[in-house]
Amino acid sequence: MESIIMTTTTMKKNKKFGLLLCADDTDYVKKMYGGYYGVFVRMLKEEGETWDMYRVTRGEYPDEDELESYDGFVISGSRKDAHSNEPWISRLLIFLKKLDSMKKKVLGICFGHQILSRALGGKSGRSMTGWDIGIRTVHFSSSSSSSKLFQSLKTPPLLSIYEIHRDEVWELPPKAELIAWSDKTGVEMFRYGDHMMGIQGHPEYTKDILLHLIDRLVKLDFIEDSESEELKAKLDEHEPDREALRRLCTSFLKGGL
Repeated sequence: MESIIMTTTTMKKNKKFGLLLCADDTDYVKKMYGGYYGVFVRMLKEEGETWDMYRVTRGEYPDEDELESYDGFVISGSRKDAHSNEPWISRLLIFLKKLDSMKKKVLGICFGHQILSRALGGKSGRSMTGWDIGIRTVHFSSSSSSSKLFQSLKTPPLLSIYEIHRDEVWELPPKAELIAWSDKTGVEMFRYGDHMMGIQGHPEYTKDILLHLIDRLVKLDFIEDSESEELKAKLDEHEPDREALRRLCTSFLKGGL
């Protein structure tokens, strides 16, 4: 009799997620974390889950008949502009619209936040105030969904997060709800229905990753050496709320919010 009794644990379906990787791995991130896939899995993966990676810049996507098996997707950051019309970006927009029609959970981070907004009918572009690099305090809005987020997670109505971007969401998609804002960026987080959410900052980053990317921006002539030293010094002033941000992301993706 015992052999045919299935426990709650064995009956439970193991969750399956996909990372839509929109950036090329740097040598540093490959060496320290196994690439950006390793960075995201380190923050989000829990026991028993499957996480697949698709390099969408190279045209990699799950097969159509596999989509139903996924519980959700995460869209990574990118050096590219979410408002551009490169072929791979156009294809990603079509895919995200498909996920919306299926009501799949989707979490967009930085570029992912912007491209998700665009796929749903919003607009993004260059920030009028330039680069935002460092730690930013994000304020939750007074909306009911926003209040529910920080109350259910026992999180204060503001959080600190790493940021490194010069593009932003200009206009939210119709029916989307503003979840959080900062004194630098008007749309720091948004939610669309119960299944899609965007975060402008980087909850997945560690301090060493941000320091590495600041050095890359200097080499690419995006910022000056003097500016990079100021930015690095400010990173020592306080830490981002990484654990609270991890709880927010995992709870959203896995059905808790």
